[in-house]
Amino acid sequence: MDVLWSPWRYDYIKADENQKKTDPVSCVFCEILKSSESDEEKFILHRAEFNFVILNIYPYISGHLMIVPFKHLSALDQAEKDSSNELMDLTKDCQRILKDAYSPHGINIGMNLGKAAGAGVTEHYHMHLLPRWVGDANFMTAIGETRTIPESLETTFDKLKTRF
Repeated sequence: MDVLWSPWRYDYIKADENQKKTDPVSCVFCEILKSSESDEEKFILHRAEFNFVILNIYPYISGHLMIVPFKHLSALDQAEKDSSNELMDLTKDCQRILKDAYSPHGINIGMNLGKAAGAGVTEHYHMHLLPRWVGDANFMTAIGETRTIPESLETTFDKLKTRF
């Protein structure tokens, strides 16, 4: 097996480990909302009434967005109707914005509810949107089990922020 070094991932892995030791009920999305950092520093693109749109800071591909409710809930069926309606409206807005900004061939939209479903954050549900292109899962992903992201988070943020 080949090794591709990605030392920036260590902060992510260690932060999660340390967070569980010091505060087992801590939530990454709630922590982002409590942070004194600016929306730009936290890559929050838009705040609506019940939900916010944020870049995934560990994206699968450039333009990987998440829509997250302000309310800390683990499942969509726990949300009030106004919140879930807004989430779907934001999903449509994000789909349009990603199409305008990136001209993808397709867009993945979805949620992973629960650990068995692949949720990385199980306690706070959220919607993912990822622009996709034919052939974007190249040899690096298929064989090397590594993704290449051609755009920095700052560039992605700047490209999308003005569209909200």
